[in-house]
Amino acid sequence: MLLIKRIIFILALLPLAMCQAADEKYKAGEHYDILKQQVRTANSDKIEVNEVFSYTCGHCYNFQSKLHPWVDKLPADVDFQSTPVIWQPKLEPFARAYYTAKILNLLDQVHTPIFESIHLQKKSIKSEADFAEIFAAKGIDAKKFSSVFNSFGTTSMITQAKSRVRAYKVRGTPEVIINGKYRVSTTKAGGFAGMLNVAEFLIDKERALITK
Repeated sequence: MLLIKRIIFILALLPLAMCQAADEKYKAGEHYDILKQQVRTANSDKIEVNEVFSYTCGHCYNFQSKLHPWVDKLPADVDFQSTPVIWQPKLEPFARAYYTAKILNLLDQVHTPIFESIHLQKKSIKSEADFAEIFAAKGIDAKKFSSVFNSFGTTSMITQAKSRVRAYKVRGTPEVIINGKYRVSTTKAGGFAGMLNVAEFLIDKERALITK
């Protein structure tokens, strides 16, 4: 009898669940993808937004003007992270520069200049020496820069970034990963503004699950 009551209760809830799914503005598979396996986030106490990018990607550069104002307005329960892709060896120096800046607490000062050097000033940025010049403009001498750029800590971050990107099943850049569960791309979301709208929807979705 108890089992029958439980089945009746579940069946009664099904139409409600189906209506809720149908009412959702954005749908899995159409506007975003659900990862087959959840990827661990940097801070489990917050909802993570992880931007997957490459300094060499023109779309990633253009995305920054939309992304930064949006990030500045994120609520306190959201943790913003970025992960540089390293699909081939020539991309590793760019990722090393990113994590060097992070270790030296210079990300806010050099992140945009690196993008601008490549896409706005059309400079050939490829090697450690090229990045050293950008950091030198912010007061970091070549010896200190090189030490961090080639450090074990930076190498460990590179390894973790490669692992994350594989787990995210990233298909292009930029993409945004929400709480290690959902992948949002310009293709499915319909451009930069669409990506951020879908990201907000998924943040709310995760927040609702947490507060249940």
